[in-house]
Amino acid sequence: MTEVRRLFRRNVRLNLALQGGGAHGAFTWGVLDRLLEDDELEISWVSATSAGAVNAVATAAGLADGGKAAARAKLREIWEAVQQAGVPDLMRLNPFLYGLTRTPQLAQMASMWSPYEFNPLGFDPLRRLLSERIDFELLRKQSPIELLIAATEVSSGRARLFRRHEMSVDVVLASACLPMVHHAVEIDGVAYWDGGFSANPDLKTLAIDSPVEDTLIVQLNATDRLDLPTGMRDISLHAYRLAFDAPLIREVELIEAVRECWQGRLGGPRGRLSKLATHRFHLIDAGRYTSALSPESTMKPDREMLAHLFEAGKTEADRWLQANRNSIGRRSSVDLKEHFLNPNGRSDNGVFSEGGVSERPSVNANGKAARDIPEGI
Repeated sequence: MTEVRRLFRRNVRLNLALQGGGAHGAFTWGVLDRLLEDDELEISWVSATSAGAVNAVATAAGLADGGKAAARAKLREIWEAVQQAGVPDLMRLNPFLYGLTRTPQLAQMASMWSPYEFNPLGFDPLRRLLSERIDFELLRKQSPIELLIAATEVSSGRARLFRRHEMSVDVVLASACLPMVHHAVEIDGVAYWDGGFSANPDLKTLAIDSPVEDTLIVQLNATDRLDLPTGMRDISLHAYRLAFDAPLIREVELIEAVRECWQGRLGGPRGRLSKLATHRFHLIDAGRYTSALSPESTMKPDREMLAHLFEAGKTEADRWLQANRNSIGRRSSVDLKEHFLNPNGRSDNGVFSEGGVSERPSVNANGKAARDIPEGI
């Protein structure tokens, strides 16, 4: 039976959408490591922001250099370098930034200075780390995956999506530029801040432009917070989190609006937006792990935490593959509306495993509810 099943294995293609989250991106590293172990799975396009962008370019550079094994090695090299740096050099150089990792009192003092005051030269240790380990020229020329790396235009607040042929260390730094910590990153005369303010990550462009119709979202931030923040520090941290989660919520709302608009419409969806109505989405959620960590942990690449999140990501990816491999190319394995827009009322985080049915199915090209495609087709 095993030999027969092996004969009928099918290679599947999958887009990835990688959320930002600082050091919590080690969870995404674990997910990618497991996906890259899979001989039947091909990564097509990757939309990513901030820490997700670091993971994306490491994967793309590794694939360009030597395939899946090289991509796994490149990811490990990057994250080991992050861990070995410990508290970033920038924080060691400035006592106020260093305070961000120590006590709330010092963190409050640190907020009184802008990065242009405490770091006038704009030193960023991530620039050296990436420049020494990522061959961006090779990535641009030979990577087999397309990239959509998000950064936010400071002047307008709009998202700018950089593609593979535009990739550089500045693009990654722009995507990960927290304005309270780093100078804005200028590219072709335009100043950028962290992509999390505008696309965390982008789903719309990915679903419309990619020829592959399945996207796996790797979500780092917990969807909801049950307790009410009352202290000034907790309020500030939660406000930042809400700002970074809002773009993804808006994209899900758009996708659901398109689906509802075209539900049962004669002739089915038309134009570019039609792909939003029929695109299949999947999800691996790190919320149960990251919600147990302090908000400051995103800035502290602690060895034990990185190892814990890496293993958690790998475990969750393995579980997802076992439960939903056969959904790829056939059906969504997550109800986006239930998971993101109704988090307090959902069951099982809005995720349904093999054979499950969404309460709000996508629509197919004929405008009818998309049904499960029988196995073997």
